[in-house]
Amino acid sequence: MTQIVLDHIDDTVIAKLAELARANRLSVEEQAQKLLVEAVDMVDRRRRRLEIADRIAAMTPKGIVQTDSAILIREDRDR
Repeated sequence: MTQIVLDHIDDTVIAKLAELARANRLSVEEQAQKLLVEAVDMVDRRRRRLEIADRIAAMTPKGIVQTDSAILIREDRDR
């Protein structure tokens, strides 16, 4: 497994990490590893959502003015 060494981390961040590790009954290293995995997963999920949004946007015809959805909802409510 690859080893990562992080230098120059603010003491308050280290203290918060240690506090979080104690609360989760983990070592500081285990807590840091867990947070890194969660952060990478979050970035990956965001990337996938943006790809989906881009695919949906590509389906919208270009040059056609879209009606504001609030206007359509109001029209439906007024019926």
